[in-house]
Amino acid sequence: MQGLMQDWPLRVTAIIDHAARYHGGRAVVSRSIEGPVTRTTWAGVRRRALQVVQAFRRLGIRPGEVVGCMAWNTARHMEVWYGVPGMGAVLHSLNPRLAQEQLAYIADHAEDRWLICDPDLAPVVAALAPKLPKLRGVIVLTDRAHMPEELPDALCYEELLAAEDGDAGWHRGDERDACGICYTSGTTGHPKGVVYAHRSNVLHAMAMIQPDMLALSSRDVMMPVVPLFHANGWSTGFSVPMAGAGMVLPGRMMDPASLYGMLEQDVTITAAVPTVWLPLLAYLREQKLDLPHLDRVVIGGSSCPRAVIEAFQHDYGVQVLHAWGMTETSPLGTFASFKPEVVAMPEDERINVQMKVGHPPFTVELCIRDDAGDDLPWDGETQGRLQIRGPGVLRRYLKQDADTIDADGWFDTGDAATIDALGYVRITDRFKDVIKSGGEWISSIEMENAAVSHPDVAEAAAVGVPHPKWDERPVLCIVAKPGRDPGVEEILDRLRPHFAKWQMPDDVLFVDEIPHTATGKISKLTLRRQLEEAGYRLPDQR
Repeated sequence: MQGLMQDWPLRVTAIIDHAARYHGGRAVVSRSIEGPVTRTTWAGVRRRALQVVQAFRRLGIRPGEVVGCMAWNTARHMEVWYGVPGMGAVLHSLNPRLAQEQLAYIADHAEDRWLICDPDLAPVVAALAPKLPKLRGVIVLTDRAHMPEELPDALCYEELLAAEDGDAGWHRGDERDACGICYTSGTTGHPKGVVYAHRSNVLHAMAMIQPDMLALSSRDVMMPVVPLFHANGWSTGFSVPMAGAGMVLPGRMMDPASLYGMLEQDVTITAAVPTVWLPLLAYLREQKLDLPHLDRVVIGGSSCPRAVIEAFQHDYGVQVLHAWGMTETSPLGTFASFKPEVVAMPEDERINVQMKVGHPPFTVELCIRDDAGDDLPWDGETQGRLQIRGPGVLRRYLKQDADTIDADGWFDTGDAATIDALGYVRITDRFKDVIKSGGEWISSIEMENAAVSHPDVAEAAAVGVPHPKWDERPVLCIVAKPGRDPGVEEILDRLRPHFAKWQMPDDVLFVDEIPHTATGKISKLTLRRQLEEAGYRLPDQR
């Protein structure tokens, strides 16, 4: 016997339909690229997304074709976020911070037929477009008065929409149709394409809004600082309207003063990588400001220093939700929300749990395995390869011939991790970044977090440097805060309570800056290359 329930396709257009119908007046506040802060609603976003459908159909864009989009977090981007998949096309999010060579490769590899961009990104697109032989045209997300000179043949977004009335229907396709594409960053070789389905995005958003995850409701206002072009926008473009929450979009202005101004738009929850929050916390202290509306902050992308968690919670009463995920996982993998056993712990122990990246929601399964593929115990100590499976997890990269999962559906994340008895995951390193000394692992992440806890340290990065006897030895690079001058012994004293003698760094280097990837993560690959090119040698090798 089969069930006798309705077949209701899980397509992302159902999300914006729900938001417009039942939460239609909820505010969507946006800092436009032209400067002013604008206000619309979910009903307004849906109406203009349908105008996008009409305009793009008139341009001859067909279902299944790929449309590239290089834009910041604005209301116009949200219109395109739904309009492109709403007409059956596939939205390819492009990161403007990538090098031209990488952008040209991924736009050509994805077969982008049109490019949408914000006006300030016109120079990037003007240099990129001639390298794309399959490209038909460019659309700029602005009005006629702000059309950029660099793209004289581009179409004006506002003029395209002004010619349409929004009286259109969504494309009626299968829930397994492609919805969006993001490319991985920080990998060796060319970036790899991850193709999200309508079904995977809807299921992922449903997992994201659960109480132990984002805990989103219609009473919330969320500001995603994480760009929509980074790892599927951390699902915020889908999960926020699904919950009927309000949304604040900060545009391209990422300086602390601008972000604080947008947080004052009654934002209750926000999300970004740690490199965003460190300068914002410094700004709040310098200006003696408070965060009266903010309730919780999601921190992911890289490990969150303990000092950031303590500052948000102790100084501002804001709960920190440490999270982990990947482009390949849509990206939600885990959230460090508190189970009852954790709530019962003393505060210091609870913060120790928050230093982990949390436990998974329903729809995500995790395990840790050794190099032979055998399962390892969940004792919080044994480290292994973190593997994941679920409806929002990659099966195969775009245009590759073979699946990237094993016979049981497990995807190897490339992360080294432990899992404790309560199911909380601790990421100890990326396998490509873990420091292997004398056959033992040393966690670069834990070393960096310990160093950043020093009040004079702005940023830290630990890398392994080749050693003839021990294979590798750790070197710690430090960026001091402006006007501060911590000594080497001060840094080492900070580390000693947390590391055995053999795990301590062989050298501490003070540098002006640490290289980052296009998504804001520390680039260990670049840092190791810089040390090598500079002829760096460990102290006992000089």
